[in-house]
Amino acid sequence: MTYPSVYPTGATIYNPEKCWSGYTIFQARELGALLIDMNGGEVNLWKGLHGFPNQLLPGGYVLGHTGLRNNAFGMQDQLDLVQVDWEGNIVWKFNQYEYIEDPGEEAQWMARQHHDYQREGNPVGYYVPGMEPVVDGGNTLLLCHKNVKNPDITDKNLLDDVIIEVDREGNIVWEWSCNEHFNEFEFSEAAKNILARDPNMRTAGGGMGDWMHINCMSKLGPNKWYDAGDERFHPENIAWCARESNILAIISKKTGEIVWKVGPDYDTSKELRELGWIIGPHHFHMIPRGLPGEGNMLIFDNGGWAGYGLPNPCSSKGRMNVLRDYSRVLEFDPKTLKIVWQYTPIEAGLVHPSDSNRFYSPFISGAQRLPNGNTLITEGSGGRLIEVTAEHEIVWEYISPYWGDKFKINMVYRAYRVPYEWVPQVDKPVETPIEPKDVAKFRMPGAAPLGPKKQTEVPGVKPYQGSTALCVAADDELDNLDK
Repeated sequence: MTYPSVYPTGATIYNPEKCWSGYTIFQARELGALLIDMNGGEVNLWKGLHGFPNQLLPGGYVLGHTGLRNNAFGMQDQLDLVQVDWEGNIVWKFNQYEYIEDPGEEAQWMARQHHDYQREGNPVGYYVPGMEPVVDGGNTLLLCHKNVKNPDITDKNLLDDVIIEVDREGNIVWEWSCNEHFNEFEFSEAAKNILARDPNMRTAGGGMGDWMHINCMSKLGPNKWYDAGDERFHPENIAWCARESNILAIISKKTGEIVWKVGPDYDTSKELRELGWIIGPHHFHMIPRGLPGEGNMLIFDNGGWAGYGLPNPCSSKGRMNVLRDYSRVLEFDPKTLKIVWQYTPIEAGLVHPSDSNRFYSPFISGAQRLPNGNTLITEGSGGRLIEVTAEHEIVWEYISPYWGDKFKINMVYRAYRVPYEWVPQVDKPVETPIEPKDVAKFRMPGAAPLGPKKQTEVPGVKPYQGSTALCVAADDELDNLDK
């Protein structure tokens, strides 16, 4: 995929009549947590408050982190999880999961949190009517790291994913460790072989295997499946997905067991083959009650490279052995696995296979269901946020103008939309429509297209189908030959 070196940033499309308007919060790279309005106006920047992700709470409070562990010893380990007020004052903090004594570093307590957390009162971290997160109390779920050894998986050190629940005082009241459930994941013998040899080894900490890389975690909340008697979907049960193994799972909060799972293989049943391979996924969760599509699962299916299994031409050893160069946002029924709604290159209007990678974020990203049925999509690797209708029309688009100093990339991990009333500190902004530009006619100043006075015809040359049309025609012919 190619990118232009110069292109507009900020809000580029806004249709107030079709949007579910509010404020959007995201991490503006190294700067901090940034809150913007629908026109891209910057409402508040909590400078230095990092987000993995950032979440806004009612009253203008924000959750985030104040720092990161030295990458020589840890991988994506956040020092803490804090709640700050509108002015940036810390009103709650958790960091006492593990006391860390890294060589040459000051010994300190760390949360080792990564990728996700949820405050009591709201199962998914984004706005749900009637399910406001608790501001002045309540427990918090955190996704954290722990270094472990498990000979059933490998003889190498593992960077394991754990989920903990802490109360307001920071006491750990519940804990679940991923590696303890290895036999429940149903890896093939080929996958077990490569996991034993190379569980996605990283150099940090002298070498450790980031074998699953769970990147989201949320409770199911009240739902119709549990109301109908299906215990797998107990409101307290927790959904998560793993980027490296292509697994989506729901665990029992009571027993810790895997009670529902999709992956790691997607060719073992008709239903899985129709769902299609989910690769390197992010932000897997159940759409909460009170939102359109409630009870269905929503996920950003990144594509890219992931998985463990047999070697093939794109993976000589069997690690990262599945590949797809475009992304999908999927909403599907968790019982039948039938896709209910999707946003893929086809729905994005990228009908030719050579264009499919124009909707592609091989890492990070997410999707939020909005109260009017629209979906807010974070196409994270390119720093692009879009709101699309159920009919797949883009009614809001924002491109982050914030590039990091180190990696020179404007990526956005995950964005959330919240209602205006959650931020009483400022007046509701004026909503000004932004019409989409016709890119065939849009020019920089001084680069106007040729007008009618300067159009030269070449004698003897007749109009014909251009090269793109010829390529499409050729592809059609190949398709006919295949049939």
